[in-house]
Parts: sequence; structure tokens; C-alpha cells
Amino acid sequence: MIEFHIEPRSGVAPYLQLVHQVRQALRLGLLSEGDRLPKVKEVAAKVAINPNTVLKAYRQLENEGLVSPKPGVGTFVSGTLGAPAVSEHEPLRRELSRWLAAARAAGLDEESIEALFRQTVRSPPEEER
Repeated sequence: MIEFHIEPRSGVAPYLQLVHQVRQALRLGLLSEGDRLPKVKEVAAKVAINPNTVLKAYRQLENEGLVSPKPGVGTFVSGTLGAPAVSEHEPLRRELSRWLAAARAAGLDEESIEALFRQTVRSPPEEER
């Protein structure tokens, strides 16, 4: 089951943080069809937010076709994001870990690493330049 967390200083609304975390878990294969999301009251208590905020996130995920509520039972994953097989993630994760180690060794802090990563992701691939 997914463990939600909220970053108060991120500038992103708490309900969107929950939505992003579910999407990420689907992409990484941590959640799959049929899995139950934590109950609204559980999430609200764990991350100290209003239950209506959790409901808003779950409604958005439902509107996107990613989850389905079952009254009295819970909210279940009902869609996927079509990610490649999770087995293909491991070599990429190892390569990314090596890259992160090199970036830290070069003196980059977390914010600088994230900025570099985001800029690179948004840039056209080298072969298109």
C-alpha cells in the first residue's frame, strides 16, 4: 500500500501532492489495478490534513480514470499509466544512482541537482539538436 507524505513548503497544493504520488506509484509499478488506496481518514490522520483534501485528490484520480470508489469498502486502482515493465526500471535506477553520486561529488546540492534534472528533462534530446 502507498505511504503518502506532504511537503508543506513545496508550493504545491496538498491534494495535488497526493495525486502526483499516486501517479508516480503507478508509473513505477508500486501500485497496480485492484490495489486499495488508504482510507481517507487514515491518510488525513497520517499526514495531518483535512479529510476533504484527501477526498478532492481521490475525486481527481477518479475523474482521470485511475481509481474507483467502492462505497463502504474503499478506493481501488482501476487504471494504469502504461509504463514500461518494472523490470526495465532497475538498470535505469542504477545508472541514475551513479549519476547522482557523481553530481554530489562535483559539489551540487539537492536543489541544484533537481534544477539540472528538470532543465534536462524539458530540453530536446541531444540527437534532435
